[in-house]
Amino acid sequence: MNILIANDDGVFAPGIQALASALRPLGRVVIVAPEAERSGFSSALTLDRPLRPIQIATDTWAVNGTPADCVYLSMNGLFDFEFDLVVSGINSGANLGDDVLYSGTVGAAFEGRLMKQPAIAVSLAGPNVRSYETPEGFAVAAKWVHDFIAAGLPALPARHILNINIPDSRELRGAKITYQGRRRQSKPITSHVDPRGRQVYWIGLSGEAVAEPLKGLTDIESDFFAVANGYVSITPIQMDATNYEILNNLHIQLTKNA
Repeated sequence: MNILIANDDGVFAPGIQALASALRPLGRVVIVAPEAERSGFSSALTLDRPLRPIQIATDTWAVNGTPADCVYLSMNGLFDFEFDLVVSGINSGANLGDDVLYSGTVGAAFEGRLMKQPAIAVSLAGPNVRSYETPEGFAVAAKWVHDFIAAGLPALPARHILNINIPDSRELRGAKITYQGRRRQSKPITSHVDPRGRQVYWIGLSGEAVAEPLKGLTDIESDFFAVANGYVSITPIQMDATNYEILNNLHIQLTKNA
């Protein structure tokens, strides 16, 4: 099996190195990742300048682009062989709920959504900003990903991926199939004046997770709930964002008003 690994933390990030080491017993592992951190780039592709993939080690390439660029190049001519699986991560920090809209980790996985096997995005969810960046935390998460793939990935419809968040714990309580949770409104931006007297702004922090469960889902919790309680969260997400529940009614309404 040929496995492509990408991320949004950069080619030298500890998460991607731990993941590559753990997955090599399963087949050929090729790393193609941004040359520097590209968090928050979602599925952005670079269209205004050329990309320069540079091989920096055996089966390891650095790209002056986005996470999605890395997967796009790898699947469309950078190599003379095809990949069977795309794994994006292991991200430093969670990608839960609405955060998947911005995540470069998830964006890279979505570029692999038409693989023979489901593409997966993997994140290590630490309890606070930097506590998860330890070799032990990444090693535990990488071992879990190895075992998950080795056991046989579940079948998914086309254009779907699995978004996986692993709590930073040496004793995981198991795994849960989850739905994508929601956050409340983001925190306000903060404004400062830089040393040259110019006004600058920082994007605000994410809003709190919505605790109330969705109606109609029996025995299925949100990704936030699973991770907070020590479980690996596995969420199937899709490219098609159409709301089919209101599609026909909206069509009828607009037709009548035409």
